[in-house]
Amino acid sequence: MARPVYGRDRTLQARMAVTIFSLGLLYVIGFGALSFLFSGYLTLWIVIALALLIGQVWFSDKLALASAGGRIVTPEQAPELHAMVDRLCIQANLPKPQVAIIPTEMPNAFATGRSRKHSTVAVTEGLMRRLEPREIEGVLAHELTHVLNRDVVVMTVASFFAIVAGLLFRMFLWTGLSGGNRDRDRDSGLAVLVAILVSVAVYFISFVLIRTLSRYREFAADRGASIITKAPSQLASALMKISGDMARIPQRDLRQAEGLAQFYIFPPQLKGSVSSLFATHPPLESRLAQLRRLSAELEGI
Repeated sequence: MARPVYGRDRTLQARMAVTIFSLGLLYVIGFGALSFLFSGYLTLWIVIALALLIGQVWFSDKLALASAGGRIVTPEQAPELHAMVDRLCIQANLPKPQVAIIPTEMPNAFATGRSRKHSTVAVTEGLMRRLEPREIEGVLAHELTHVLNRDVVVMTVASFFAIVAGLLFRMFLWTGLSGGNRDRDRDSGLAVLVAILVSVAVYFISFVLIRTLSRYREFAADRGASIITKAPSQLASALMKISGDMARIPQRDLRQAEGLAQFYIFPPQLKGSVSSLFATHPPLESRLAQLRRLSAELEGI
């Protein structure tokens, strides 16, 4: 008997839980070591990073839209798009987000915002021109699942200490110790070297873990879209079209969109730029395989 599609994907949830636990353990060990070495410096840079984190979370929708060149549209300006979002929000029991359109030929979409009540779903003009309405619904359902799961906040918080590690690395690399260890000049050089190595290790390992978590959350959003629409094939068809058309987009346009790669439903990846270990999204084949399994589950209900 097939597992009900509305049941939780316990394997996926376990992977996300292990990844988050690993991040937490890494941060405790890494910053415990840095606190022992340079408590004053660490406190300063955590405060700075925390301010950046709050600003990033609070203004995430505005920053993402400004970066992408998107504009908020009203129901009068985009009636069909708003009607789709209205239907999907009712099905997902989700407050309606703002709806935006990005003026680019690249077929893509993303969701952003600090909460379910303060969020934005954006689609590109290229996506609306290339996909059929049922495929656009699949894409929108994927993005609404990100809103439902608060993925923007989750990923931003997960990145917090990686930002701290990056700031600390730059501080130790550029300025070294300007004080706080003056009575132990002989050992200060070694202490700085250890601090640099710890910062680099924390940043690199957390970077890999955060990208892993991002891939898992994309799987979860694909699953959520299938549950909302009850038609995984809609999203599968959309992903295949987006993937095929992405190869025709000029590299200049893809380069401009790379800064928001982790937000988009399909990453605007430059040729040969990312290995699977550092990818923000799962391979297309893996996503399609999951959607096929979900289709089989739906047929068995």
